[in-house]
Amino acid sequence: MIVPLDLLMLFVIVVIAIATISAKDLFSAVILFGAYSFLMAVVWAEMHSIDVSFTEAAVGAGVSTAFLIAAVSRTARWEKG
Repeated sequence: MIVPLDLLMLFVIVVIAIATISAKDLFSAVILFGAYSFLMAVVWAEMHSIDVSFTEAAVGAGVSTAFLIAAVSRTARWEKG
């Protein structure tokens, strides 16, 4: 493990999580969620948990992001108010 790289990934993951929660545009929130899931897959791979990493990449970054984009395309994109 490379500690500075781990700390950098942790910082980026926290920033992306906060940006996802505070996004007003649903499409940008979905894209940020996909990026969060992909970085979590990288973290799992770096911790030598390859099975969890593959599952996170396939389900979290792949299928969930695709389903959420399909849902956003059928709804209003911007939050009102």
